[in-house]
Amino acid sequence: MVNNNAEPQNYRIGLATDDAAVTLRNHLAEILRNDQRVAEVVDFGVPDADDHTPYPVPVIRAAEAVRDGRLDRAIVLGGTGLGEAICANKVRGIRAAVATDPFSLERSVLSNNCQVLALGERVVGLPLAARLVTDWLGYTFDPQSPSAAKVAVITEYEKTGRLDWPRRPEHGSR
Repeated sequence: MVNNNAEPQNYRIGLATDDAAVTLRNHLAEILRNDQRVAEVVDFGVPDADDHTPYPVPVIRAAEAVRDGRLDRAIVLGGTGLGEAICANKVRGIRAAVATDPFSLERSVLSNNCQVLALGERVVGLPLAARLVTDWLGYTFDPQSPSAAKVAVITEYEKTGRLDWPRRPEHGSR
């Protein structure tokens, strides 16, 4: 559901980027800092395009800050966002998704409770990225939604490493 609350959310947002998305990071940082729903923006990224720190370093730092509760959400940026999403998903408790369109973005939060958005500077232009981030701030996961049970399966698997799902004959178990 879209949070149409007039009150600010006071989100603490992390940004992480490598040298492939410095322009996008700078653009989004300004948008976030001017959004009334955002209380704080923490930049984990490289200072400029001449810094070739491997993307896992800033991405893991941002994802860990979300996991540890120091941040509410993070945006991880690279050339495509794919490696960044994979990397963020390696941090226990984090759900990250690449979104390049409004519907996927919406479902990443509403159906999957993703706390980390991955975007690629070489894939989405600055205007679309700005729209996606602005829309993303308006979505909140409803823990009473039908999707909550699915997210719980993911969370339990992550904790235990086991998928304890009952087989049902109507699903064709053999």
